[in-house]
Amino acid sequence: MKKMLVLSLTGLVVLGSLTGCVKIDETEETAAETAAAEEAAAADSEGASEGSAEEAAPAEEASKEGSGQVVVYNWGEYLDPEVLDMFEEETGIEVVYEEFETNEIMYPKVATGAIAYDVICPSDYMIQRMIQEDLLQEINFDNVPNIKNIDEEYMKWSEEFDPGNKYSVPYCWGTVGILYNKEMVEEPIDSWEVLWDEQYENNILMQDSVRDALMVALKLKGYSMNTTNEDEVAEATDLLIEQKPLVQAYVIDQVRDKMIGEEAAIGVIYSGEAIYTQRENENLEYVIPKEGSNLWIDSWVIPKNAANKENAEAFINFLCRPDIALMNFDYITYSTPNKAARELIEDEDIRNSTIAFPTSDMLENCETFQYLGDDVDTMYMDYWNKVKSS
Repeated sequence: MKKMLVLSLTGLVVLGSLTGCVKIDETEETAAETAAAEEAAAADSEGASEGSAEEAAPAEEASKEGSGQVVVYNWGEYLDPEVLDMFEEETGIEVVYEEFETNEIMYPKVATGAIAYDVICPSDYMIQRMIQEDLLQEINFDNVPNIKNIDEEYMKWSEEFDPGNKYSVPYCWGTVGILYNKEMVEEPIDSWEVLWDEQYENNILMQDSVRDALMVALKLKGYSMNTTNEDEVAEATDLLIEQKPLVQAYVIDQVRDKMIGEEAAIGVIYSGEAIYTQRENENLEYVIPKEGSNLWIDSWVIPKNAANKENAEAFINFLCRPDIALMNFDYITYSTPNKAARELIEDEDIRNSTIAFPTSDMLENCETFQYLGDDVDTMYMDYWNKVKSS
């Protein structure tokens, strides 16, 4: 959703969908938050070894069996439940299904081997990290022939975090952009620069997240949103401090409701939320600024310790089937990379929506978030704290 994909002061970014479901996305947490998650996962693992079989969680028990099951770990509200029933009926493989709220909650459970999940759905930067740490195994694409339905454009984007597309299959994707009220803004918007326009003082909503907020300023400066150059991050920080008097609020999921209620003129938002807001308020327009933005991708991967690899590949292949991909798109409303599924969308406005399916030109200056390492994460957070405390 994906998500879904920023490091916030609170550690959460909530993405709404057309059905009213939410997806929480983020980048790396602070070192303390990550350490706490890892400690909790380790405790879970130790407790599982000491507890009785009857007390163990279903996913944990299933991960030990290695038979006619597939143990799935996915974002909350991120797959049509009917799809799971259909998969079980058609394949005879039992699905043991567990949900997570953030990449950082998912990561230590996989890294510590607390549970041997067969297939999980992390975000781009987290997949990159897990590949670097040898936590994933390559997919046998002979068992995933429906990969042919995934648009080549998204396979190319995936190479930014999975070189050679060896470990992942794209599931959902989206962008971050500007949502504005056409009745409250004098001219069409095409640049991040409008967020520094004094005529919109107290009418601007910014994301309360270090990577997304700094992304806006870095892109406006012409820098990469994945820069590790401290001078560039410092420049972006100064720009955000300069902007702060104009900002009504730093928020996360509240952007959607505030924009629908016309409590603000302009807000930084995720594309999945923008589609929903337009259904609720016809005065709202979404744009990917010309300087570029974040293009996020959530993908299916198979952990190194998966007990049912072939079943996991069967599950991924099933989700790549056009009719199944369409069901999931209708359920969660985040953009599908499945070109065959898009052709099946009956609503012409959605099928041709440049919010759900922007053109290549609109994505020309976009990037996916990269895993920058703990030291750079700390540096980003230090500068974000300067913005919040200024």
